[in-house]
Amino acid sequence: MTTISSATAASLLPTGHVKKQRRIEKVVVGVLALIASSGVIITIGIVFSLVQPTYKFFTERAISGYASDETFVGIEESGAGLRDSSDISFADESLIQYADPVSLGDFFGSTAWYPQYENGEFGVWPLIVGTLLVMLTATIVAVPAGIGIAFFLNQYAKERTRRILKPVLEVLAGVPTVVFGFFALVFVGPYIAKNIWPFSDVGIYSGLAAGITVGLMILPMMATLADDAMAAVPNSLVEGAFALGATRREVCTGVILPAGLSGIMAAVIIALSRAIGETTIVLLAAGSQAVWTFNLGSEMQTMASYIGFAGIGDQPVDSKGYQTIFAVGLLLFIITFGLNMLSRKVVRRFREVYE
Repeated sequence: MTTISSATAASLLPTGHVKKQRRIEKVVVGVLALIASSGVIITIGIVFSLVQPTYKFFTERAISGYASDETFVGIEESGAGLRDSSDISFADESLIQYADPVSLGDFFGSTAWYPQYENGEFGVWPLIVGTLLVMLTATIVAVPAGIGIAFFLNQYAKERTRRILKPVLEVLAGVPTVVFGFFALVFVGPYIAKNIWPFSDVGIYSGLAAGITVGLMILPMMATLADDAMAAVPNSLVEGAFALGATRREVCTGVILPAGLSGIMAAVIIALSRAIGETTIVLLAAGSQAVWTFNLGSEMQTMASYIGFAGIGDQPVDSKGYQTIFAVGLLLFIITFGLNMLSRKVVRRFREVYE
């Protein structure tokens, strides 16, 4: 009896093959956990890359110029391999001109934005207002149209029409933004924005043209996400409404919209987060001048388009103008992060649970 029990216990012990499988399983779990946490790691890396230059922008002086051209020894004269102003030597360091740190009061309390000049102005409100105006215009274009397309696909379109229209929307979502930018410059601005804006003349560059085009750009995303939210509504609710004599319009507005509201609201906020960070379209359609104005017919600049414009410009590294890229980028990150957190709260607040 003891011999049989010992043999049974020995047969239950893991063999070498089973141990190898368990080790492989642990490695796979570790790799998957690393991939799952990559988003958090990348987010932390982005924050750290923005925080340090932004801290210097608000707390430290930066080189802004030189009292005489003869005091500056250029990169060609001082040797190759220099990366920023800290690597450059000067004939007389007492003649170096410095820009004072920018206070939060100057950053948020002024409406003048001229960071590229020697005695620059760093009021960020023109960029914030431009961003909000373009985003609001894109919202007016994309949200009603996206929800309407989703209603059509969900309730009115035949299966054949749906099979054709849905891939077309997905293809439109893959169009490069630079193509949308040129479309805004040569068509939306001169032929649409100029004809629908009654309050002022619309120039070559305008926030209205940029907002309309950004709305068209996020429209496929908005429509697809809203359609997915409506498709998640239980068929029993829809069929019950039809059984009570409701029309398709009444089913859409009285049943599907309230039941899928959490997903639709999340789609709206996700689309707006995409719009607020758009760079190429706004840079080509709205211009590169940060103007303090609420007139959509005039040229304006958003936070994202300023980052794109200044990032490829001739701002010296470690200058105040260069550090504004990171300060504005951190502000844009905070706004976008806040929108994403708001979408999570909205989803939890309006989520309907069905058995």
